[in-house]
Amino acid sequence: MAKRRIFDRLPVVHQLRQSVGLQRGMLVSGLVLTAMFLILAIFAPWIAPYGYSQLRGPDGLFGSQVPPNPVNLLGTTVGGYDVLSRAIWGAQTALLVIIVAILLSVFVGIFIGLLSGYLGGWVDRLLVVVADAIYAFPTLLLAIVAAIAISGGQSGLWPGVMAAAISITVVFIPQYFRVVRSEVVRVKAEAFIESAKVIGASTPRILFRHVLRNVTRTLPLIVTLNASEAIATLAALGFLGFGIEPTAAAEWGYDLNKSIEDVSAGIWWTAIPPGVAIVLTILGITLIGESLNDLADPRLRARRRAGKTQTPADAVAATQPASREFMGEVE
Repeated sequence: MAKRRIFDRLPVVHQLRQSVGLQRGMLVSGLVLTAMFLILAIFAPWIAPYGYSQLRGPDGLFGSQVPPNPVNLLGTTVGGYDVLSRAIWGAQTALLVIIVAILLSVFVGIFIGLLSGYLGGWVDRLLVVVADAIYAFPTLLLAIVAAIAISGGQSGLWPGVMAAAISITVVFIPQYFRVVRSEVVRVKAEAFIESAKVIGASTPRILFRHVLRNVTRTLPLIVTLNASEAIATLAALGFLGFGIEPTAAAEWGYDLNKSIEDVSAGIWWTAIPPGVAIVLTILGITLIGESLNDLADPRLRARRRAGKTQTPADAVAATQPASREFMGEVE
């Protein structure tokens, strides 16, 4: 029985057991699409028939804008690259950018959010003004400026990944900062924080041992939503010509940019695969984020548990376990 309880408390399993009906369908669909994206990204060297910059097959050069055939299942691009291979390798580039961007955003955003919310005073006012100024900037424009400043617009794989990730990080940090700061302002007024101060606990210990664990509950929801936004921003940078060189890595936005003239000439196979990959990946991650957001609402959980035949008294009783669980986490 103990093993079953541990298994049921796993994040994905726990959310799946909570969800019902359409909500469960959305969550399962998002998990399937995201799992496909992760599998393609991790196992791209073994799944892709050719390399992302490979121009030659066993029978010689692929050729430019060749329609789908047994050698190139989805045809070739104007540059002579295999479309299917670049679509698969593009998942790996997107995953690298997501990981680096999210990690940087989370660590920096949480750190300055903790300092701002807990210390207050002029530090809080200064950080809030800076964050609001960055947040007021158009997201894509800020990412373009950051990409140009970091790498000059185009570069190799890791320099390009870092440039795209850092430019996305600049946009995401204010979001994590705002969420963490507001939670810290709420939590630092709780009795257990005052007790820690009375017994002489240091500020770093209070911040990272007592405050941090109580202000990061909603971050997984933001991470999933920001991951989809990171893919869209990376694709936009590549589409506008500020992405990674095609000989250094495959990038969906860059391939879409090079397929514009093909579409007008009736060549459809160069644009559809990267476009579909972007749409399905963003859709999968967004479905997970929206489902987790709904499942985190105690009122919606109570409504699903009680069903259509619940009475008002049952609805109130159904919300009580969630409230007790929340209070237990804070304590």
